[in-house]
Amino acid sequence: MRITGGVMRTAAVAAAGLVLLAGCGGGAKDGDGKNDGAGKKERPGGPARGPSVTTHLQHIPEVGSALESRIPADSQQVVAVYGKGMDSAESTVVLYEKGAKGWDRKATWAAHNGRNGWTLNHREGDKRSPVGVFTLTDAGGVLDDPGARLPYTHSEEFTPPPYWDKDTRHDFDYVVAINYNRVKGTSPLDPTRPQGQAKGGGIWLHLDHGSGTSGCVSVPKAGMAALLRTLDPERHPVVVMGDKAHLSA
Repeated sequence: MRITGGVMRTAAVAAAGLVLLAGCGGGAKDGDGKNDGAGKKERPGGPARGPSVTTHLQHIPEVGSALESRIPADSQQVVAVYGKGMDSAESTVVLYEKGAKGWDRKATWAAHNGRNGWTLNHREGDKRSPVGVFTLTDAGGVLDDPGARLPYTHSEEFTPPPYWDKDTRHDFDYVVAINYNRVKGTSPLDPTRPQGQAKGGGIWLHLDHGSGTSGCVSVPKAGMAALLRTLDPERHPVVVMGDKAHLSA
């Protein structure tokens, strides 16, 4: 049913437990999943150090032509993930929206990415986040729909396995699926990987637990709720993500 602009979908995934084992970048095998909250002493990414001008921007700041050219022409919302470094788990997430006079910076959050950093060739279990431009079409979570505009799957099946670190128990209260190696228009719980299992999958935006992830991008709860209420399928949102060196190339 439709709730304040979002679409509530009933999760119907037979292998939901398997999906979560592969969620947040996959590779939760051989006991890796229970360490998803490892590195607790690592601090989240600090405040964004973007340009002083935040409105009427002609380009997304610090994004070079290689990735900018991959942003669809009809996209009017960009979630930019600025990774601190190739091997760092720290990042900053900035939401941009396009108006008649250019891009406006709407919000900024400290965030985390894969605990091993970033990669141009993501593989199952490498604990790195993929660099690139990916569309955002589907959302969900353990918690009730907060007013999402994207189709939202509300299900207890998002709950992490009990053997994961206790600090990760609420990671998937809210999620937005990043369309890396997945089928658009399906629940984030859908385990289908069109490019094959070896390429990994289950890359999501989700709640932050204070350290690096298995490949996802994690944002504070208030930030995730804001993104869910803001990202609009009619504005064709995308995420542009990577370490700063690759972003600016």
